[in-house]
Amino acid sequence: MTETDRTERLDRFAIDPFGSDIAGESARLRALGPIVPVQLPGGIPAWAPTGYDTLKELILDPQVSKDPRRHWRLWPEIGEHPSWGWILGWVGVVNMLSTYGADHTRLRKLVAPSFTQRRTELMRPRVEAITTELLDALAGAVDHGGTGGGVVDLKAGFAHPLPMRMICELFGVPDELTEATGTLIAAIMDTSDPSPEHAAFVQQQIGTVLGALIAHRSEHPGDDLTTELIRVRDEDGDRLNDEELLYTLLLVIGAGFETTVNLIGNAAVALLTHPEQLAAVRSGEIGWDAVIDETLRVHPSIASLPLRFAVEDIKVGGVTVPAGDAIITTYAAAGLDPEHYGPDADGFDAARGADDHLAFGIGVHRCIGAPLARVEAMTALPALFERFPGLDLAVGEDELRQVPSFIAFGWQEIPVRLRA
Repeated sequence: MTETDRTERLDRFAIDPFGSDIAGESARLRALGPIVPVQLPGGIPAWAPTGYDTLKELILDPQVSKDPRRHWRLWPEIGEHPSWGWILGWVGVVNMLSTYGADHTRLRKLVAPSFTQRRTELMRPRVEAITTELLDALAGAVDHGGTGGGVVDLKAGFAHPLPMRMICELFGVPDELTEATGTLIAAIMDTSDPSPEHAAFVQQQIGTVLGALIAHRSEHPGDDLTTELIRVRDEDGDRLNDEELLYTLLLVIGAGFETTVNLIGNAAVALLTHPEQLAAVRSGEIGWDAVIDETLRVHPSIASLPLRFAVEDIKVGGVTVPAGDAIITTYAAAGLDPEHYGPDADGFDAARGADDHLAFGIGVHRCIGAPLARVEAMTALPALFERFPGLDLAVGEDELRQVPSFIAFGWQEIPVRLRA
């Protein structure tokens, strides 16, 4: 009997690979217990924590690792399952997301100093300049006469290009690689296709796109973070090798824009579908910080992140997660937990005061880009609603389409009507 056979004896809840109803799925899982055996796309077995306290305890537990090579019992079998290939973009890499202990500390120390609160504040003028430029471009589509025109995709025209341009400037991504970089990250986030072909495409693009970035910056060094990481690799290979350089760029560039795209888009939709709260924000009764925190609680940019691994047997309530089993970090389920946030936890209430959300993580793996994401959202959202006070959704809320992912939590498009 293989290790896979042993894990399949459990009755597993199949996670929707399209993420069609993340909130509803979280509630159904919660009804089954504090931690539930699940099946990820392609049939990967894992465990899903269903509440705030459970997830927080597991994230902070030193017996929960992020290194599959050392602590995932099924790692040696991964090549025997063609439909598991998609997970390699998350655990088959060597960066801060998939390391444990001293290796994680070493890699984090290389990047974290560039994303401190102080360094991030120095980026604010550039964030403001790009925001103004993008809003100026959108202004050409404003409906001045009530003719029914003025419809644009807020994601494509604003929520996406702002963090994308910022992260590309920070890492010195040349213009000719910008589109390919965005396509690569979208392909990794898409969990609706566990086919070997999709997995092979992702792996090929990682080497091609980020390999081209490394080659470009090696030949044309600049005042950017890619150049700095290349210098570390070349001068001190014990701190950063070729593989770690490639996958560190994948993580920090991808996480540095894709999550903020969803944060800005999700917050805009939440306010447009709760006009009374938008009015309170405009009057100053509710602050923008509170809007961002509540958005991250109800609609975290990352709903569930694969994977962590039990180093030893871990007891959760009356359930034992065996050593070597995989665990997903269920940020959406934690944010919607009524035991922590009350019976109305599934509703958006910017006055709630949800600054204890876990959407940026907690502990040693807390997102290093959190300060930059907050600066971008705190700049973009007030500017958007001030520039277009008559902004509204051009479709019904039920017509918005979730991106095809159980990992990302955001909209494919956000059609809005611009009114001055």
